[in-house]
Amino acid sequence: MKEISIKDLNMNPFTKIGKEWMLITAGSEESFNTMTASWGGVGVLWNKDVAFTFIRPSRYTYEFTEKEEFFSLCFFEEEYRDALTLCGRKSGRDCDKIKEANLTPTFIDGVPCFEQASLTLICRKMYSQEMQKDSAFTEEVTKHYGENEPYHTFYVGEIVKILTK
Repeated sequence: MKEISIKDLNMNPFTKIGKEWMLITAGSEESFNTMTASWGGVGVLWNKDVAFTFIRPSRYTYEFTEKEEFFSLCFFEEEYRDALTLCGRKSGRDCDKIKEANLTPTFIDGVPCFEQASLTLICRKMYSQEMQKDSAFTEEVTKHYGENEPYHTFYVGEIVKILTK
């Protein structure tokens, strides 16, 4: 993998995130977890290049994201669709889903990510907030949650490193 500048990043986030999906990975070299996500984005906030994503508190990756300063967003070619599907359906609490998905972990400055990723964003957490039911304005938002189900936590991370194949 080679590091590139943000000015050289050429991706459509609507396709990359919403249609092709990504893995959100957090933790340390000793212990980490990953999950598939199709919600999030990239942009500029507080004069920083940022990525944002959402994680339900019930997800195992949530614990690692809360604890650690950094997380990665990894994007893959279509041949890894089954691996991303598996990482979205299985919990790292119950099995070694990374091994089952045939993914190879690697660590960039101590941040877990995957050798097979075609694009990796290393992000430093800047902000997080639990989404609130009383802030949801439309049925399109509320239909994603049961009556007593907690809303996602929203994370904003400064993009500190970008790697491509």
